Amino acid sequence: MSRTRFIIDRRSFLRTATPFALSLPSLARAQTVIERGRFDDEQLPLAREQLLQILNAERLSAGLNQLQLDDLASQIAQEHARDMAAGGFLNHFGTNGRKPYQRYCLAGGTAAVQENASSAEDIESVSPLRVFGDLRDMHDSMAKEVPPNDGHRKTIFFPFHTHVGFGVALQDHSLRLDELYLARYIQFDRFNAEAKPRSTVTLSGRLLNPKHFLHTVDVCFEPLPAPLEIDWLRKNALSISLPDAYVHLRPKALNGYTYVDGGTGDYDWDGNGRFRAQIKLSKEEPGIYLIIFWVRRVPTDKGFAGAEVCITSRST
Repeated sequence: MSRTRFIIDRRSFLRTATPFALSLPSLARAQTVIERGRFDDEQLPLAREQLLQILNAERLSAGLNQLQLDDLASQIAQEHARDMAAGGFLNHFGTNGRKPYQRYCLAGGTAAVQENASSAEDIESVSPLRVFGDLRDMHDSMAKEVPPNDGHRKTIFFPFHTHVGFGVALQDHSLRLDELYLARYIQFDRFNAEAKPRSTVTLSGRLLNPKHFLHTVDVCFEPLPAPLEIDWLRKNALSISLPDAYVHLRPKALNGYTYVDGGTGDYDWDGNGRFRAQIKLSKEEPGIYLIIFWVRRVPTDKGFAGAEVCITSRST
């Protein structure tokens, strides 16, 4: 439970399970004039179901758990796919300047987030059947990546995911696919997602599996996002990782015990999955605090992000 061990685990997580893919694949198709019908929102449920079946078949063949389709994740992914298609860009940032975990958490989500994004330009046909085929090809190109450029594949086969959402948007002959992966391991009690600077927010809840362990909690701060220009989004397809600067919180040690540095810990836990953490919003300026809850399934596990919460801090 030493800080040195934690830093190694956290950096290892960021390196081997990149929260947001390092490269953004784009497929091209030769456009033809003949079309029969056009893909629209009525086909979204079927497209998501087909993508889910493909994804779960891949994970099953790798000996991994099956993922469930999540409505909120699909809604957030859909909004981002439409944003990218309308602006003709491919990026993990949106036009409002928000990152994937900000889009999801600020909408009320509390799972840990990873995102894959892909595009296909000048697709041959916009009929539902052909668009379904393009979506399968786009996902397949990510699943078959090879090291070292395999950020999407690592996200697809990340063993701790539990849910997924899909967004699909078509603009003329330009197609966007957004996949939002979730790791949901904590049920939170009700909390206020907005607070004043330098205030304290209480986050409490329980692990969905009481046999799991709440390893540590990170508190990260980022300025409020600002809208981004379309040209910038088109030219700067950057990867996104968790903020580098953070405050590291540890579970309180049992009575009579201390950590190797002499500390006694920061948040309450009862050993049966319940916890209660006091989160200090230390900055004077407005911004978004990303609170990451690192979970272990067994004591020997390296911690993985099992939940994320965003708290917006404003003066008024």
